[in-house]
Amino acid sequence: MKRFLAATALALLPCFALAETPCCSTGDLGLIIERATGSLLVVDRSEHAAVGRIEGLGDMSHASMTYSPDERFAYVFGRDGGLSKVDILEQKIVARTIQAGNSIGGAISDDGKLVAVSNYTPGGVKVFDADTLELVADIPAPGKTIGLADLPGRRFIWSVWDSGEAYLGDFSGDEPVVTSLGHVGKNPFDAVVTDDAHTYLIGLFGEKGVTAIDLWQDPPKPIRFLNDYGKDQEDMPVYKMPHLQGWAFSEGQFVLPAVGQYRLLWVDRETLKDTGTTEVHGQPVFIIAQPASPYVWVNFATPRNGVVQVVDTRTHEVVKTLEPGKAVLHMEFAPRGAEAWVSVRDENKIVIYDTRTFEKKAEIAAQAPSGIFFTARAHQPGL
Repeated sequence: MKRFLAATALALLPCFALAETPCCSTGDLGLIIERATGSLLVVDRSEHAAVGRIEGLGDMSHASMTYSPDERFAYVFGRDGGLSKVDILEQKIVARTIQAGNSIGGAISDDGKLVAVSNYTPGGVKVFDADTLELVADIPAPGKTIGLADLPGRRFIWSVWDSGEAYLGDFSGDEPVVTSLGHVGKNPFDAVVTDDAHTYLIGLFGEKGVTAIDLWQDPPKPIRFLNDYGKDQEDMPVYKMPHLQGWAFSEGQFVLPAVGQYRLLWVDRETLKDTGTTEVHGQPVFIIAQPASPYVWVNFATPRNGVVQVVDTRTHEVVKTLEPGKAVLHMEFAPRGAEAWVSVRDENKIVIYDTRTFEKKAEIAAQAPSGIFFTARAHQPGL
């Protein structure tokens, strides 16, 4: 019935009169990165169905994306430096530029007017007009740029692996104003803005610890914490870094990955004091909070990447271990938390779980899938 009504609506709306268009609204849609084929799978969340494919996006081996405020357009950041603007309803690329040699992610401003990209090669941040993808600003950096995120007031924040510095870029005026926030630690490998846009958390690879920057403070200043975690244990080789937006915030806590260890770190988000650890199946990659619940879901680095574990933030205990298949790369929740979608790269599928019963509800075929991005992300800061 839903598809019949959608088809009828399309017939009545000449602006969307395209036979291949699945619907004329975006709230139920999402895009899944197919990393091996440079394509995006368009999915209908309620129907548990693939409704289209968008091809020609280049190297998607480390791709991510963000959405326009109206949810219609996705901005895709490819590993080859490609920035692509995709129309979800018409299922096609509407603009594309190769803006660097190697890019690692991006963000969209809170007003939806600017898209920023962080680059490994040659480093720095480039900012584009979200409508045309014309270059607005080119901000160099002394090395690989990581942890780029949007902030309220048409601002962006990022860190630099080589120099160990963080920067704040303000694009609210006629000219951008870029401010150094100082040294945050050796080799920051990733960073994230908390769900209330209060704190910028930066993980360190070159030394133990995490750095927090209070973004409501004037001026913002870096504060180090967890300086001693794991010093009494031998680190294992790190086969895959924990990922951007891979840290959860729940029950007044930060839930952080212990780099090189099989454990989660729990920190009081007000005091920055550690409150415990949880031994888990492998080295955590993504730790994602299930909406409207006390649980976080965790996936792991190779070679132990066929498992997802669910952890209770109240007790810090693992309450469920799932085995979706070989090479779980990403997880995404339905906006109200009723379902978890899990990408299983080496078995070419998406597995959908009921988050109350942990039963598998459906599978969708996909070509070496990785990131799953529902359009609800358009309305969340830091995503």
